[in-house]
Parts: sequence; C-alpha cells; structure tokens
Amino acid sequence: MALNFAQKEAIVAEVAEVAKSAYSAIGAEYRGLTVEKLTKLRVEARKAGVYVRVVKNTLARRALEGTDFACMQDGLTGPLILAFSQTDPGSAARVFEAFAKENDKFQVRIIALGGKLLDPSEIGNLAKMPTYDQAISLLMSVMKAPVQKLAATINEVPGKLVRTLAAVRDAKEAA
Repeated sequence: MALNFAQKEAIVAEVAEVAKSAYSAIGAEYRGLTVEKLTKLRVEARKAGVYVRVVKNTLARRALEGTDFACMQDGLTGPLILAFSQTDPGSAARVFEAFAKENDKFQVRIIALGGKLLDPSEIGNLAKMPTYDQAISLLMSVMKAPVQKLAATINEVPGKLVRTLAAVRDAKEAA
C-alpha cells in the first residue's frame, strides 16, 4: 500500500524522535522470515524496551539525519528492520542476538552506538553490556570493597588483643 506525503512525514518524525532519545541502534535483514517470527521478535523487543520498526530506507535516511545514528545511512540497503534501544545501550543487541540464534535467515547488518558505526560481529559485546541497574550494582560493590576492608582491619586490632588476653588467661589458669 502506497503512503501519501503526510504519512511519510509522520513516519520520519516518529523514527527521528525515537532515534534522538535512543542509546543504540541496530539494523538487521529479515528476508525469508515469516510474519509469526517477526511478531515474536516485536513482542520480545517491546518487553525489553526496544523500539522496532520496518521503514523504507529512504525514509529511514531522512529520519536519521541530525541524530547520533546518521552514520548508519550508508548501510541502509535491502529489507531492514531497525531497532532502537530505549532503556540501555545493550537491550536491542540482546533481543536481536537471541532472535538471530533461533533464526538463521535473520542477519544483523548495521550497529551504531554513540555516533559510531560498529562491525556487526560486535553484537555479542554490545549484548553483554550491563543494564543501568547492573552497572550501578557493580559500581556500588567496587566502592564498598575498600570501606569493608578498612572496617575489617580496624576491627581486627581489638579482636587480636582479646584473643591475646584470653591466651594469657588460659596459660595462667593452666599453670
């Protein structure tokens, strides 16, 4: 079904708005996949906070102009499904990587993160990036470790004194 100019403008505006607030973007070729499989991908993406859309490449190029993902414009060829991570940089990569393992015909073609184009083989590294909560947890554990060691070290001095006095008492009682 052909789109009129107003519909095309709306699509470009919607994708541009999503791209401006996204952390990362991935384009993958979906040729040969059934509608059911793509629907399953969309459901999984929605659960993970990932915006997924099939957009004509010319409209996608216009939408990505002036965003961090303008570097993707040269790679927009063939039938592509675009995914934008809304919650954390690795969420789209996790969804697409899991889907690609189940479907051989689904191939990641373009990955952009922070205004830089990454090699499609980097999807595994991007997927392994921690979520915001995981990153905060890692940071807190790193910050907590020195304080915990200091407390344990300070607590050891009186503990050692008590153990020494107990040993002296036991020695006197035994004598």
